[in-house]
Amino acid sequence: MKSLTTRAMIALVLGGVLTLGAFLGAFFWAGVPDFGFVRTAEQVDSVRYKGPFEQTIDEARYLGNYVGYRVEVVGDGGQTFRGELTSADEDSLTLDTDSGTVTVVAATFETATVFGSEYGRPDWGQKIFYFHVPVAEISFIVFAFAAFYAVRFLMTRNREYDTKGRVSMEVTLVFVGLTMATGILWTKAAWGVWWDWEPRLTTYFILTLLVVAYFVLRNSVEDEERRAVYGAVFSILAFIDVPISFFITRLIPSNHPVIERGGLEGPMLISFIVAQIGMIALGYAIYQLRMGEVQLRDRIEQAKTLLER
Repeated sequence: MKSLTTRAMIALVLGGVLTLGAFLGAFFWAGVPDFGFVRTAEQVDSVRYKGPFEQTIDEARYLGNYVGYRVEVVGDGGQTFRGELTSADEDSLTLDTDSGTVTVVAATFETATVFGSEYGRPDWGQKIFYFHVPVAEISFIVFAFAAFYAVRFLMTRNREYDTKGRVSMEVTLVFVGLTMATGILWTKAAWGVWWDWEPRLTTYFILTLLVVAYFVLRNSVEDEERRAVYGAVFSILAFIDVPISFFITRLIPSNHPVIERGGLEGPMLISFIVAQIGMIALGYAIYQLRMGEVQLRDRIEQAKTLLER
């Protein structure tokens, strides 16, 4: 008992240190990938500069988004005007050229070419990835242990396996909650919405409901033997959703990103691996500490029963 508690505390400290290290590495060492682009009228000094851009526009109303940019306007008679766009609407547009201010009526407008500079837009929301993916992976792994203990209980009817399975589901619930929380934050940062019913999110949401339903089922059955059997069968059936949720982004079209081999640079990969190891240590520590608590409570109950005789 003491040795398990000691190992759990060591794992807890190690997991905390590694998670903190991954946090520092993710925000201060690992790079920030681009997510889309930003265009400006003038070139500025930035490491995310991608180069100049040219865009041809054939409707005057769209030029309102490019006020301040250098443009080349061609009228329907072939006349060309070059200068800085100072105003634009559906009726006309105004340019500040070398020869003075020129107003071009929309009716005589044919095309316009906009010139500017393009920069990568930093994807700061990607930082959540270093923690969202590890907690999701641990939720799958611990759920697998819960299903394994459920099978062992049904084969042996040993109550120890029921206890291990229940504690594993409790740890699964913790990491499922963390996965949902970090996933919602990433969805808002990357997609601009708090939720999207795409395949991975939908199947994982179903998984969350199944984990919650497991505890509802156990608490609704009074007989201990039936409670253990029902809980074991339900956890095995619920585990079917784990491989579905994991592989669904590789089987059908999904907006959810998928990590490809070689897709992470050195600092990003190291921070990610450290976060994974840290989460494994934290998951192990939570499981062992909770098991120790349950075993201690069972011993106290047994001692009370012996004293009452």
